[in-house]
Amino acid sequence: MERVIQFWDYIFANQQQIISLTWEHFQLVGLSLVIAIAIGVPIGVMLTTNEELAETVLQVTNMIMTIPSIALFGLMMPILSLINQGIGFLPAIIALVLYSQLPIIRNTYLAIKNVNPYIRDAAIGLGMTKVQRLLKVEIPNALPIMLAGIRTAVVLNIGIGAIAAFVGAGGLGVLINQGISRTHPDMILAGSLLICIISLIADSLLGWLQKRFTPMNLRDK
Repeated sequence: MERVIQFWDYIFANQQQIISLTWEHFQLVGLSLVIAIAIGVPIGVMLTTNEELAETVLQVTNMIMTIPSIALFGLMMPILSLINQGIGFLPAIIALVLYSQLPIIRNTYLAIKNVNPYIRDAAIGLGMTKVQRLLKVEIPNALPIMLAGIRTAVVLNIGIGAIAAFVGAGGLGVLINQGISRTHPDMILAGSLLICIISLIADSLLGWLQKRFTPMNLRDK
């Protein structure tokens, strides 16, 4: 009980710093996600027209996912240091965008490829162009699976975003990093707990959104 009281005392005493770091975490994850969607969704759509290219791109994104996050930050530091951006916000954003590509590209590609062929044939029968079919038929039907990929990317980035503190990008990882350095369990617990809570909230909201865009006949009973 005393340990719990001590933890809450730390939270109340440092609430301004915690709020500031939480906002930094939101900015880091939010911006990286916007960029990742802007890149990943068009690539996923494009890959539906080229099977060989799709296999290559998916293999590359799979390889990126196997690189440990701290190692990826380390690889980018000497490259970005050429433009005086070796540490800080930029390498963190690039790393998070790269890690987001696999679930977004893969789900977009698979979702559009697996649209019911009868629906696609009906659209062709109505005289729709490729662009019209994509915007009015294929993407609306593929949207639930595409959102599942975005949902995975968001939760992944919230967790990996904690590692960004090690390259000076801020966020809730600062609490974990400093807590380890100072052997301060309350700091470690505060950072870890907030990351878990944000992940659960984000996953729940995107899960609700995904269900909203799923046709009634495909929803779980």
